[in-house]
Amino acid sequence: MLTIRTYGDPVLKQATKEVEEIDGRVKKLVEDMLETMYAAPGVGLAANQVGVQRRLFVYDIGDGPQVVINPRITETSGEWAFEEGCLSVPDLHWTIVRPNEVHLTGLDLEGNEVSIDAKEYQGRVFQHEVDHLDGVLLLERLDEEQRRDALKVLRSRVLGG
Repeated sequence: MLTIRTYGDPVLKQATKEVEEIDGRVKKLVEDMLETMYAAPGVGLAANQVGVQRRLFVYDIGDGPQVVINPRITETSGEWAFEEGCLSVPDLHWTIVRPNEVHLTGLDLEGNEVSIDAKEYQGRVFQHEVDHLDGVLLLERLDEEQRRDALKVLRSRVLGG
C-alpha cells in the first residue's frame, strides 16, 4: 500500500508529466493506487497524491475499478454545487460549484483511447482528479471565506494545535 500525501506536501502543487509508455511499472502503480484508494476509503486517487509525478488517476464510483492515463477534460457545461472532500485534505468537506457535465479523454491500461461524457458525481470525480494532476488542490476551488476557514484548520493541524 502507498502513502497518501496530504496538505502541505509540495508534490500536490506540481503539475504531473504525461505517461509515455504503459509498461509493467505503470500497471503495478495502478494496482497499488487502487489498493490504497479502497483502503482510505476513497472514490478516486491521482498519482501525485501518492508522490508519483505521472498523469494518471484511478477511480471507482460503484462500477468497478477504472484508470485513465493522460486524462484531459475537453468540454464542460452547466453548473452543480456538491459537497466535496479529498484524501489529501482528510476529514474536511466543502460545497463546491463545478461544471455539471464534462467530456474526458485519455487512455486505458491497454493504451486504448477513452472518451467519456460524464455528469454529476462521475463528472465531479473526473474534475477533482484532473485538478490534482494539474497541481490544483480543492482548496483553490473554495470561495474566499471557505478558504480562510479551511487554512485556519489546516494550519492548526500542521502546528499540532
